[in-house]
Amino acid sequence: MLYDNHGRPITYLRLSVTDRCNLRCVYCMPAHGIDVMPKDEILSFEEMERLLHLVCAMGITKVRITGGEPFVRRDLIKFLWRIHHLPKELHITTNGLWSAQYVPELKAMGIKGVNLSLDTLDRERFQRITRRNELHKVMQTFYALLNAEIPIKLNAVVMNGMNDVDIVPLAELTKDYPIDVRFIEEMPFNGEGISEPVLIWDYKKILSVLNSHYPDLQKLDDAPHSTSMEYKIPGYKGTVGVIAAFSRTFCGTCNRIRVTASGMLKTCLYDDGVLNIKTLMRSGASDNDLQTALLEAFNNRPKNGFEAETRRQNFAPVSESMSTIGG
Repeated sequence: MLYDNHGRPITYLRLSVTDRCNLRCVYCMPAHGIDVMPKDEILSFEEMERLLHLVCAMGITKVRITGGEPFVRRDLIKFLWRIHHLPKELHITTNGLWSAQYVPELKAMGIKGVNLSLDTLDRERFQRITRRNELHKVMQTFYALLNAEIPIKLNAVVMNGMNDVDIVPLAELTKDYPIDVRFIEEMPFNGEGISEPVLIWDYKKILSVLNSHYPDLQKLDDAPHSTSMEYKIPGYKGTVGVIAAFSRTFCGTCNRIRVTASGMLKTCLYDDGVLNIKTLMRSGASDNDLQTALLEAFNNRPKNGFEAETRRQNFAPVSESMSTIGG
């Protein structure tokens, strides 16, 4: 098993296959979008497959395919069929716009779970948040995943004045559906940087709303390395969770690493990249060379997200788009 310099196991890779997205969510990028990378600057599927063979042999057991929006990349399904057997668990994060048609194949290849981004059930607020009128397509994917019995984690970023009124309506989905609705603190990965000097909707305030509306809310045991504090409303089929993504209360048990679509390794969400895997691969590095470089990076991992920020080049504040990083 892989361990970092703080004794934390590293078993989970989030691999971004593209920086492109078919939404323009306000918490992820500016209205005009971002400057997407040319195709030749993105890791090829062959390079990604090589990387997965290597890291799974080293000890990675769970892989999540992210973006941007993964399904905007051509031939994604073909790639998933090629690599689905490599990790013990293969998961996907999607916004659901183009995913419904692929649900039968995801089921057939044994996808272990899908994280579906959905910040509101209200059509007008959805358009305001995503700058697109596409809520119906997300719901098509939601119901397709339910019918296929693929586990769903529904992710909602809580934003002041945008969708804070949606906390209870979204939680109510767990009454009839066996899903996990997770409320996430807003982060500054929006292409512009932090918008408020103080985070208004932190995990404590989100929990206060849930506790106020559901006074018998039950705390569940959190899974090992979980970023989410999990709860259950008695009598409901699903669960609700709160992720302190900006407060960073879970760093001490973090078991995940990220590789961006451009091949940059991030050992913490808040760093600015610690190893250019693409450059190594394209300069002729052997698998042993790559393994050595990866292990060196894992052995120099920051203790938490706050330390990672202090290590950023020229102390640059966090401002990149989550679409560039990989969700």
